[in-house]
Amino acid sequence: MELAGQKREEIIVRLRRVEGQIRGIQRMLDEGRDCGDVVTQFAAAERALEQAAFKFFGATMAQCADDPVGAAQDGYTAERLERMFLRLA
Repeated sequence: MELAGQKREEIIVRLRRVEGQIRGIQRMLDEGRDCGDVVTQFAAAERALEQAAFKFFGATMAQCADDPVGAAQDGYTAERLERMFLRLA
């Protein structure tokens, strides 16, 4: 099941922000920045990536709820969705 529309674009924007954060962390390491500052940025990037993942999963769940027959045909059973959610949690 392919995610489409506005939700997809929102997730892409979030991922680009995370990508920028990761590049920023790399720069900080190259510059020899303070450990506390670097760890703070790692934590922020991790939270941002987690939020993007939950947004993606939430949008997928909404699509499955809107089209349960299509979701089932694509292999999105309740059990599979639960396993995916537990991987994120």
